[in-house]
Amino acid sequence: MTPSPAPRRRGKLPARYAAIVMPLVLSVLMTFVVSAISTLRSLGPTSAFLATWPAAWAISWLVAFPTLLAVLPLVRRIVALAVETSRPN
Repeated sequence: MTPSPAPRRRGKLPARYAAIVMPLVLSVLMTFVVSAISTLRSLGPTSAFLATWPAAWAISWLVAFPTLLAVLPLVRRIVALAVETSRPN
């Protein structure tokens, strides 16, 4: 009799999606913060800030996410050159 496959946890994506989910979450969080700071610095804490920031964030995210996907392999190589890999004991 063959063993049944391990039950899959509900609500989680398979591990193979990590290469897309990590840059997605990173780009959302980083553009959220950076666009808020930039827009706030430009317009001050006004109603214009609240009206402008969501569009500024959306545009910056539309640029950041594909950019992260494109440059992540290069970043991994640069990090590998700069950081020593752990050796098994």
